[in-house]
Amino acid sequence: MDQDQSSIVPDGVRLDSTRWTVVLEAAQSRTHGGPAALARLCARYWQPLYGFARRRGYGPEDAQDLVQGFFAHLIERRALRRVERSKGRFRSFLLACFQKFMAKETRRASAEKRGGCVGIVRLDWRDEEGRLSVEPEDPLTAEILYDARWALFLLRRATDQLEQEQIAAGKGAAFQTLKAFLGGEGARTNVSYEEAAGVLKVGVPAVKTLIHRLRQRHAQLVRAEVERTVEDPNDVEAELRSLREALVAAEGRV
Repeated sequence: MDQDQSSIVPDGVRLDSTRWTVVLEAAQSRTHGGPAALARLCARYWQPLYGFARRRGYGPEDAQDLVQGFFAHLIERRALRRVERSKGRFRSFLLACFQKFMAKETRRASAEKRGGCVGIVRLDWRDEEGRLSVEPEDPLTAEILYDARWALFLLRRATDQLEQEQIAAGKGAAFQTLKAFLGGEGARTNVSYEEAAGVLKVGVPAVKTLIHRLRQRHAQLVRAEVERTVEDPNDVEAELRSLREALVAAEGRV
């Protein structure tokens, strides 16, 4: 799904180094490559929207229709030009636009509608629905859970990228042992320093040093992910803080 690394936007600027607002403007103006770049940008961040629709009471098929229909609306029809940019945060912009779109749509599960959007963004509904199906009932709002899912998704992307770096450096096996110490979902494995040291056949101090370095690199990668979702680099800290707060509020629920 994550094929956005090769996306091109105006003047040959790569999507992963370009503000999302530039990609949006290119898509809305039908600049060459703009709609395709926006489609890949949306493909990167669709899961929280799907979870939001499901939390709002839509069944799987209706939620799928809404997300795909929304992307068609956003990408193909040059819609939503005048929507508030939500202080330059792609997370907030997407949710505001999606809520507006949902308000205008009726609940229908048309196979024709779904089929007409498949070529726009390819999404793996089954894996995401499996993740949602194990979430317990709770009183949190759909908005808070959306933010928490967004944060978890960025953490997973950073972890995946770090794993690829470690594999390329010939340290893939060690990473499988140490990634439990990065936080997020990996923390649930409850691996101790002593256990990790035993697996890697090194001392506990050496394990702690390795973990410290991985955490530092992971934090850099998380920050880079967040930077891609804000228009102004000065907003990165505020966005990180907001996402941390959402994770704390939704702890154990996503």
